[in-house]
Amino acid sequence: MRPIRLSRHAQRRCVLRGTDEMEVRQAVIRGLRRKAKKGCFEYRLNFQYNRVWRGRHYAIKQVAPIVVEKAHELLVVTVLTTFY
Repeated sequence: MRPIRLSRHAQRRCVLRGTDEMEVRQAVIRGLRRKAKKGCFEYRLNFQYNRVWRGRHYAIKQVAPIVVEKAHELLVVTVLTTFY
């Protein structure tokens, strides 16, 4: 497998959106892959959460990195999270 690298933008989004680099890497390795805009791919993976995020309790956190697949690496350009 190609190395996974997070852009600075993606690193900042992790902090703002309640995830971390380990979860992003797991999503890329184990998540469901589908096409996204502009030739990118989105990977989605659900994690058991059972915690409070911004004042509300959620059972599941979905992490969805957006990735540019280059010949020598997988570059995560941004990260989305959804809480359920």
